[in-house]
Amino acid sequence: MFDQVNGLPVHALVLHAAVVFVPLLAILAVVYAAVPKWRPRLGWAVALLALAAPISTFVAKESGEQLYNRLVSNGLKGKGLEILNDHMDYGSMLLWFVLGLGVVSLVMVGLTFRPGRQLPAVANVVFVVLTLVLAAGSLYYVFETGDSGATAVWGSY
Repeated sequence: MFDQVNGLPVHALVLHAAVVFVPLLAILAVVYAAVPKWRPRLGWAVALLALAAPISTFVAKESGEQLYNRLVSNGLKGKGLEILNDHMDYGSMLLWFVLGLGVVSLVMVGLTFRPGRQLPAVANVVFVVLTLVLAAGSLYYVFETGDSGATAVWGSY
């Protein structure tokens, strides 16, 4: 299922969704958490991205593992294998951060989606801090995963 479509690796086809959805979720979730007056306008987008980003990241990770297995069985060794191992480690960490960000975002939207519904100040601070930490981790790992993947394919330039 995650291996190939018409001879093309699924990974090459789906990774771009994660590259787009993860940063969008990170940015909009931080704005949603930090700027309460924008919540009515952003709630639907944050909720959709809180679902789309983890799903696209999961599919990219699973399809990447299939591609990795195919490359290893075809005899990949040496520096290329080391780079891909780093790439896979970054991708695994990215999935955990994005899952956390997705869950926190959905809970936050669920608690504040009604017009005029405000969180207690302490809860608001907790959501802002959690969102900032998870968004920063997600952005860091989406960059590192993409950079190591590009290095594996195109070399270091």
